[in-house]
Amino acid sequence: MSVRVDGKKSDEVPQGPKWLSVLARLAKGPKPERVPAVVGTVGALIGLADIVAGVVPRFRFSKVHSLAEVLPGTVSQLAAAGSIVVGILLLMLAHGLKRAKRRAWLAAVVVLPIGAAAQLIYRHSIVGTVFSLLLFVYLLRHQNAFPALPDPRSRWKAVANFILLGGVSFALGWVIVGSHPKQMIGDPPVLEQIEHVIWGLFGFEGSIRYTGGVDYTVGYSLGALGLLTVATTAFLAFQPAYPAPLLTEEAEDKLRELLDKHGERDSLGHFALRRDKSVVFSPSGKAAVSYRVVSGVMLASGDPIGDVEAWPGAIEQFMELAKRHSWTPAVAGCSETGGEVWTRETGLDALEMGDEAIVDVADFSLSGRSMRNVRQMVKRIERNGYSTKVRRVGDLTPEELEVVQKAANAWRDTEDERGFSMALGRIGDPKDLDAIIATAHKDPEEGEDFPFGDLKAMQHYVPWGKDGSSLELMRRDRSADPGMNELLIVAFLQAAPELKIKRMSLNFAFFRSALERGGKLGAGPVVRIQRAVLIFLSRWFQIESLYKFNEKFRPRWEPRFIVFPTSRDLPRIGFAMMQAEGFLELPRLLRRRPAEPRPYPQDEDSAPAQSEVTRAA
Repeated sequence: MSVRVDGKKSDEVPQGPKWLSVLARLAKGPKPERVPAVVGTVGALIGLADIVAGVVPRFRFSKVHSLAEVLPGTVSQLAAAGSIVVGILLLMLAHGLKRAKRRAWLAAVVVLPIGAAAQLIYRHSIVGTVFSLLLFVYLLRHQNAFPALPDPRSRWKAVANFILLGGVSFALGWVIVGSHPKQMIGDPPVLEQIEHVIWGLFGFEGSIRYTGGVDYTVGYSLGALGLLTVATTAFLAFQPAYPAPLLTEEAEDKLRELLDKHGERDSLGHFALRRDKSVVFSPSGKAAVSYRVVSGVMLASGDPIGDVEAWPGAIEQFMELAKRHSWTPAVAGCSETGGEVWTRETGLDALEMGDEAIVDVADFSLSGRSMRNVRQMVKRIERNGYSTKVRRVGDLTPEELEVVQKAANAWRDTEDERGFSMALGRIGDPKDLDAIIATAHKDPEEGEDFPFGDLKAMQHYVPWGKDGSSLELMRRDRSADPGMNELLIVAFLQAAPELKIKRMSLNFAFFRSALERGGKLGAGPVVRIQRAVLIFLSRWFQIESLYKFNEKFRPRWEPRFIVFPTSRDLPRIGFAMMQAEGFLELPRLLRRRPAEPRPYPQDEDSAPAQSEVTRAA
C-alpha cells in the first residue's frame, strides 16, 4: 500500500490508529514465502467443513433452497458425496500445499470448485461456497508460490494408503449410516450397520432403509468413499516409481579425489562415501555436499568436501535442490568453520549439538592417575589371555577378512543397521583397503567351540586425511570379557605411530558441555535443569554413558553443530536425524523402500561405532 508523506510517495504506513495498521497489513497479505503455509492451513479447515457439510443433515436457507429445489434429487445426493470426497482430498493435500508442491496446487485448483458447488447444492451454504471460491482465486493468483517438484514414492505407499484410508472411510461411513436416526426404519443392530457400511463402500445396497430420500444420500456417500480409496490406491500403485538417491560410481570417484586433496579438514569426510547418500557438487567441481532425504528433510552431514573457497558453490547447489523439492535443509555435525560458512551463505541458524572426542596419538599415554581405570582394565584383560592385532584392511588375507565380516554381521544386535553421520556401512571394499582393522583374539579353552575361532572383538577405522583415522564400527562377542572396546582403542593408539597415524576421532558426545557444566560446583539452575533432562533421556539414548566412555581417553573436544532454518523446524529435523541414525524407525509398511545399492565385492552389513560405543558404555 503506497501513501504520500510530505508530498512524496512512500510504501511505509504512517503512524495512526492501530486498526489502520492492522488493515494495512491485511491488505498486503502474507509474505510470499508464507503463502504455502497459509494456503495449506486454510485448505485443511475448508476440507473439514466440507466433510461436516456432507455428513451432518443440512440446514436450509430459504432463498438458496428455492433455487436448489429445481434440481433433480439425485444431484443433491451426489453433492453430499462430493462434499465428503472433496473434504478428504483437501485434508490429504494440505501438507503438500504447505510444502509448495506443484501437484498439490494443481489438485486443489481442480477440487475446490467442485467443493464449492457441492456446498451450494447440498448444504445450501453461501459462506462455505464463498470461502472455497476465495481460496480457489487466491491459488490462481499465487500459482508461482508453488514450484516444488514431487517427492519420490514407492508402491508400498499404495498398500499403506489402502489400509489407512480404507480404515478412515469405514469409520466415516459408519458415522454417516448412524447420522440419520429419525429417518432410519427400525433399529438395526451394530453388526447390520457394519455390514451396510462394507456393502456400501463396494457400491452395493445394504439392508438398512431410510425415509425421505436419505437412502440416496447414504448410498452415494458410501460409494464415494469407497471410490476415493480405490482411486488413490490405484494412483499410487501405477505411477512411476522413482529410485531413492544413491551415490553413483562416478560421483564416488570425484569425492575420493577431493578427499585425497582436502580430506584432513574434517574427520567425517570419509563418511560421505556411504552408498546410500547422494551428493551435489559446486559448479567448479572443487567442492561437494553429501546428503540424504529423510521425512522431507534434506540432511547433510559434516562439512562440505573439498576446497573451502568452493564451499559456497556447493552449498548454493544444495539449497537450490532443497528449494525445488521443498525439502527442509539441515546439516548435522558440521564443524565451527563449516557452521560459519553455512550460516553466512544461506542465512540459516546454528546450534551446538555436542562435541567430538579427538585423541592426539603423541599425547596419549596409559600412565598417570587419570588413566588408572583404563590401564587396570587393559592389564586385566591381557592377563586373561587376550591378544590384539592392528592392521590395514589390505594386509588381511581373504580368509581373515571373511571371518571379520561374518563376525561383525553376526554380532550386530539390531535388526537394521544404524548410522548416518559417522558410519560407512561396509568392511573390506576394494576401494577402502587403507582402512584399519583392530581385532582381539583368545584361544578357546578345552571344550569351547566358537563359530569365529579365536576372534572375540573387532573395530573398524576409516581414513581421516593422510595421517588420521575415525572410529567407524565396534563389534564384540557377547561372551567375551568386559572391556573389549577399551582394549582395542588402546591397542590402536599404541600401534598408530607405526601406521603413521597422528590423530584419532572417537565419537560424538551429545550435549557434552551441558553435562559437564551442570555437574560442577556453583552451576546455575538452568544448566542443572538441562543436565537433569539429559540424564533422564540417557535411560533410552545413553547420552551420559557415551560422554563418560569417551572421557576415559582424555581427548580434546571439538564442538559440532546442527544448522537449521528456524526454531520451529528443529523437532522435525531432530526426528529425521534420529531416523537417519537408526534410533527411530517407522513401521515397515510406511517406510519408503530404497533402491538397491550399487553392488561391491564382499558386501557385508556393518554398524556404526556410535551405537556400539553406547552399548559398551
